[in-house]
Amino acid sequence: MKFVAQCVSRALLTVGDEPVSEIGRGLVVYFGVKAGDGEAQAQKCAEKIAHLRVFEDEAGKMNRSVLDEGGEVLLVSQFTLYGDAKKGNRPSFTDAERPERADALYEYAAAALAAQGVPVKKGVFGAHMVIEQVNDGPVTIVYEN
Repeated sequence: MKFVAQCVSRALLTVGDEPVSEIGRGLVVYFGVKAGDGEAQAQKCAEKIAHLRVFEDEAGKMNRSVLDEGGEVLLVSQFTLYGDAKKGNRPSFTDAERPERADALYEYAAAALAAQGVPVKKGVFGAHMVIEQVNDGPVTIVYEN
């Protein structure tokens, strides 16, 4: 599994013209599932997201997590994190998990993150989503397990 986490002051996710999810201060997390991944990887990602120290403390050091900040997470499934563009100009997605399995692991990760005490909002798996986010920092962390 792989995720890209970005600190935001706010974010809004829409499908079509309909708002689906909105968060204030927290993290937008783009979440990709690789073929063969399982619940152990999803659990580890959830724990990492909850405890990732990417928010500044009073001394200006990145020492606080989304839990410490009382922030929220917008978790967005994104199979394109496993796009491979090494050959040619059109990415191959053969490393990405099948949609049914990826969706189940995305839902598992969302539940595991919520169980850590983090308010979680989600995107719509497989939908064309529009995400407006105001990056804070900017801070972007890429993690893969």
